[in-house]
Amino acid sequence: MRHTERPARPRPDRPCSGCLPRRGGAEEWADAGTGTFAELRRHTDPARTDAVWISHLHADHSADPLTAFHGLAHGGLTPPAPVPVYAPDGCAQRVAGFLGRPDAGFLGGILDVRPLHDGHVARHGGLTLTARAVVHDGAAHGLRAECAGRVLAHSGDSGPCPALTEPARGADLFLCGADVDEHRDSERVHLTPEDAGATARAAGAERLLVAHAWPTLTPEAATARAAAAFGGPTATAREGRTHAV
Repeated sequence: MRHTERPARPRPDRPCSGCLPRRGGAEEWADAGTGTFAELRRHTDPARTDAVWISHLHADHSADPLTAFHGLAHGGLTPPAPVPVYAPDGCAQRVAGFLGRPDAGFLGGILDVRPLHDGHVARHGGLTLTARAVVHDGAAHGLRAECAGRVLAHSGDSGPCPALTEPARGADLFLCGADVDEHRDSERVHLTPEDAGATARAAGAERLLVAHAWPTLTPEAATARAAAAFGGPTATAREGRTHAV
């Protein structure tokens, strides 16, 4: 799995949220935040991507289907068949609206946008992708990617909730946001590092990979706090780094 993960504001050489699970002959672009299409090209030919999976429609996780459409349609990267894009309702309409088109039908020759829902299962090559609805500001899903008995779980953006434990159950690697330093008032739509560690522990995950720390937290501090709550092997997600699952 190659990974790039930063919070809402991209920086030079630091795009927003995205990762590239590879296994069983399949490649899946999971989350497509601002700047991730360019980063994807460091590691693969986007025309060979088997699927795109978008956890929710906040721009730091979903802005780059627009960039992908232009790159694939007009940038010499045309795929042999439309690339399936699994996303919450409204993704295709956002891309079409940005381009000033009244409907999204024109995307179909390049991006085959399909609605993502709780319990949704998709299979590409040897890779099985299962979505689980989680608590966030709007429709959002965690991801469980399985191949040959190995499991990668991805929190997307989530608040603390029992549902997030399900995709991470017994995962070999749990990629989890540790977004906020503490919960403010009643807002619980993101995870603290302690929430991330506790979820990994409750799910019985083998390893925890901490991502998406916001400016009030350094990645190193978020990882240390999550590790203390988890009690197992914990690392910090870094741009371009590969993790074996």
